[in-house]
Amino acid sequence: MSGKKLPLFASLIATIIGATGCGATMDNSSPSTSEAASTGKITLEFLQNKPEVVNQWNEIIEQFERKYPNIVVKQINPPNTDTTLQADVAKNQLPDIVAMGADATFIQMAQNGVFVDLSSSSMTSRVSPSYLAMLEREVGKKYPYGIPYTVNAVPIIYNVTLFNKYHLSIPRTWSQLMNEAEAIRKKGGTPFYNGFKDSWTIAPIWCALAANTEGADFIQKLKSGKASFSTSDVAAAERLKQFVSMGQSNQFGVDYNDANAAFANGKSVFYAQGIWTIPVLRTDNPNIKLGTFVLPATNDPSSVKMVSGIDTLLAITNTGDTAREQAALKFVSFLLSPSVASEYASDAGLFSAVKGVKNTDPALQPLQAFITDGRVVDFDDHYYPPAMAAGDQYESLLQGSLEKNESVEQMLKQMDTLYSSAASH
Repeated sequence: MSGKKLPLFASLIATIIGATGCGATMDNSSPSTSEAASTGKITLEFLQNKPEVVNQWNEIIEQFERKYPNIVVKQINPPNTDTTLQADVAKNQLPDIVAMGADATFIQMAQNGVFVDLSSSSMTSRVSPSYLAMLEREVGKKYPYGIPYTVNAVPIIYNVTLFNKYHLSIPRTWSQLMNEAEAIRKKGGTPFYNGFKDSWTIAPIWCALAANTEGADFIQKLKSGKASFSTSDVAAAERLKQFVSMGQSNQFGVDYNDANAAFANGKSVFYAQGIWTIPVLRTDNPNIKLGTFVLPATNDPSSVKMVSGIDTLLAITNTGDTAREQAALKFVSFLLSPSVASEYASDAGLFSAVKGVKNTDPALQPLQAFITDGRVVDFDDHYYPPAMAAGDQYESLLQGSLEKNESVEQMLKQMDTLYSSAASH
């Protein structure tokens, strides 16, 4: 997750299967072979999904082309990566390299043979095994069809000035966090600022609470019918309602952008959002001093893990052109060099999955140890059925339930109903 999730195209699987013949190597017609023979150069198409880092990618591409003058990399940054890839699959005209999130579109494509199997590549040894395993779990296969590159995290972001004003300390348990929130409120302050008019903004805090309290095997049990939201997520739902009670009065009427601006300008002490928000907050208020800590989702500090997902992965498509695939491997290998990986992660405000690369942003330092040590857990919703996760379905359900102040039992019963319906599709 990196801000709002991209929509899922329900027809993608059928399109992929039709285009690939259930995993056969794709014949992507291209003049690259003749081009290489006549000019000595190979042109690669590199599709990436983040408009905010186009300039950073251009700088990295220039570095690569200086080192490999026989390879030209053309960056493509469409308005919607999912739509573009869907069309590319249908036309058998795939880009050579894709940088995207580990979302449902990637997962479906990986499952259907669109991307090169990288299990025999030495590049896998250069990245965190925790995130490789996470990617393999998401795809549901034992082979990495992408290389984790940058990863995000969902902490509690706080305003250092206000934090000190209220004489707070970093809470290590859920009870301590709620006690501090109550103390802020009693002194006339606002503990949390929420932009719940955009329902997706509920997902970060929900995933952090659920993944830490429902049990490590919840998703497997849910799929096999041995668990339900009603039986496993009571603690998460209770704490979500507590959290909402500490938000500002109009939290269901404020969208994500306005919530960012409000928090950046001192309207609350805490903000429960992903680290992708930090560059935006600093744009809204260049003078703000920010800190972070891992959400203490339980009352046992030793059991808490940080919710962190693969924000950007690098995948090579099955073009059927050996020369281009080899050139693409060189580009991905170049991106995994520590200096390049560090440069990109710092510019993007994220953590790197490349071993030995650390984010130097002081605000993120308290989170680095969780990344380095692998004390992380994936977003729950990465494993929900596509029909449940697409279009903000479950987030809208939670939004409505919280706004109406329904009981935990009512909320979770609706989650079970939505899951049952989505799983049957």
